[in-house]
Amino acid sequence: MEEELAMLRQLIGQLQELLQNSSPPPPSPPSSSSSSPSFVVLHNPQHQNRCCLPLFDDTSSDVSCDTLMAAGKRPRYLKMLDTAKRSRKQKNQVKSRTEADDGIMDQELWQEFPQDLFESVLSRLPIPTLFQFRAVCRKWNALIDSDSFSKYCTDLPQTIPWFYTITHENVNSGQVYDPSSKKWRHPVIPALPKKTIVLPMASAGGLVCFLDIGHRNFYVSNPLTKSFRELPARSFKVWSRVVVGMTLNGNSTSDGYKVLWVGCEGAYEVYDSLRNVWTKRGTIPSNIKLPVLLNFKSQPVAINSTLYFMLTDPEGILSYDMVSGRWKQYIIPCPPHLSDHTLAGCGERLMLVGLVSKNAATCVCVWELQKMTLLWKEVDRMPNVWCLEFYGKHVRMNCLGNKGCLILLSLRSRQMNRLITYNAVTREWAKVPGCTVPRGRKRLWIACGTAFQPSPTARA
Repeated sequence: MEEELAMLRQLIGQLQELLQNSSPPPPSPPSSSSSSPSFVVLHNPQHQNRCCLPLFDDTSSDVSCDTLMAAGKRPRYLKMLDTAKRSRKQKNQVKSRTEADDGIMDQELWQEFPQDLFESVLSRLPIPTLFQFRAVCRKWNALIDSDSFSKYCTDLPQTIPWFYTITHENVNSGQVYDPSSKKWRHPVIPALPKKTIVLPMASAGGLVCFLDIGHRNFYVSNPLTKSFRELPARSFKVWSRVVVGMTLNGNSTSDGYKVLWVGCEGAYEVYDSLRNVWTKRGTIPSNIKLPVLLNFKSQPVAINSTLYFMLTDPEGILSYDMVSGRWKQYIIPCPPHLSDHTLAGCGERLMLVGLVSKNAATCVCVWELQKMTLLWKEVDRMPNVWCLEFYGKHVRMNCLGNKGCLILLSLRSRQMNRLITYNAVTREWAKVPGCTVPRGRKRLWIACGTAFQPSPTARA
């Protein structure tokens, strides 16, 4: 508004100069009030155009003007007046068009953009944006599969993990939760068998390890890129339940990975992806009590090259070093009044997350293992407002994955079905939106899952 007033003042000054140079106008009738503003009247007899402008200076109100417009010719000051009367919206439209024209990329300039810098910038894109980028052209799609781009992704710090889950309604397709955008995604892995139930068991480096419900066949896949591998048949069959762990040989899947399964009778085997064979088969050493009563609700935790498993009898932790092949057992009593519980990892720390029930009150608590005393120390618990919702309800807890200090928990009863994430670094609790059918409103019930680091370069 101030700019428009300034322009009007400038126009009026130019009009006054023109009036002074023209012939004197006929006298105008006296003003009825000395305080009323004066007006300059612009009049064109041929076009019957007329407009009045208030005078903003101290000139007399008797001033008026005669015909100022030559026939067939538009004076310069009227053009300036039209510019001043242009609306703000029109000015913004002109400005937007000008900025758009200025923002056109010069093809000759940008085609010389360094390739290594381009890949470095590209590797920092969010995962959903990166996959939209792949659809632009074949060159960009092939770029993401290159070894140089894979190195840039490996050098970056790990992103927030995603969670691959399956539902009771559709056990043959996965539902992936992205905590950064708080959205559910629905990838399809075509190579997974359709006639049997396949469960996600473990993950490493962006790859997820699957096991069929009959405990016969293992599969490894990248849920984002559909990279897939069916592992060779095991050297001997185990019909009892097994727990599965997975680790990387280096910083990425290009260095290879290993998969370990352990049965209740103490039998175990290790798969080496570089050799594509099951090796180191055997039984747990005799210094560890057998049969091994593993907590199958607790997923193994990988810290560097060591896997940690939860024991129920005796209470404690069982560990296996994938490099040295050494087993260890730690007798660690659980906190009192603990029901459902699971191991979790945060950097080099071992955590315990579980339900504490006393009388009719139930709450989720978090403990950290003290390395000196080998005892659990409570470090956090769910907000009391949330715990009050569980009062008097028979709540069951299930861990749907933990990686990178982030844990996804399922809390269920007859009256409720809630998903919650816990960040062990920021100590933040967050509610997860319900998983629904794509393009539908039906809410799905999560059965099981595992956490994985989303990676566009991990190859099975």
